[in-house]
Amino acid sequence: MKKGKAPMREAKEFEEEVIQIDRVTRVVKGGRRLRFRATVAIGNKKGKVGVGIGKSTEVTGAIQKAISQAKKTMVKVPMVEQTIPHRVQVKFKSAKMLIMPACPGTGIIAGGPLRKICELAGIKDILAKCLGNNNRVTNSQAAMIALGQLKEIPWIAKKQEAAAAKKKADDEKARAARQAEQEAKAVKAPEKTAAPAQNKEIKKEVSAEKTAPAKQDKKAE
Repeated sequence: MKKGKAPMREAKEFEEEVIQIDRVTRVVKGGRRLRFRATVAIGNKKGKVGVGIGKSTEVTGAIQKAISQAKKTMVKVPMVEQTIPHRVQVKFKSAKMLIMPACPGTGIIAGGPLRKICELAGIKDILAKCLGNNNRVTNSQAAMIALGQLKEIPWIAKKQEAAAAKKKADDEKARAARQAEQEAKAVKAPEKTAAPAQNKEIKKEVSAEKTAPAKQDKKAE
């Protein structure tokens, strides 16, 4: 049998990160029923992130349900360069969460599920602290509420748009300069190749003139 080429895998729109998988048992008349609960975070690292919880009798089924739920509850995170625009403090159930913007190069100073959520959202510099609770599910839900409360600052948004427009204009100028340089090289190249051919023709004419008098002298003798 001929081996065919492996099918090309399509690039995923969102990256996935499993935050926690728990075993949940429910006592019924016939005994205990075992199920799995998966908490999954997804994001495109460009400002979109979501968290979902799914339950199933199998781990893979629970993860797929959590991913489908996370896609329905996506949040758009406004960013200033690589950090958040302002400080936010929220309280969800027994979890208290504080997130603050950070200087470039600080990194993600956060622990637990908030670190994974920030990475999937595309945030690279942030200061965060989780208080009052160690439950990953509750902390992940509190993190989504905190990110959902972020708002764009108008003057910063205008500044970012101006910087993006300037960068685009600079790229176009650089591209035009490179194209003009290539065209100039293409024009000079034929001139350089034509010059050696002309020199060869001149040398042939000079050598022919030198040999002609010598032949005439021999005939005269």
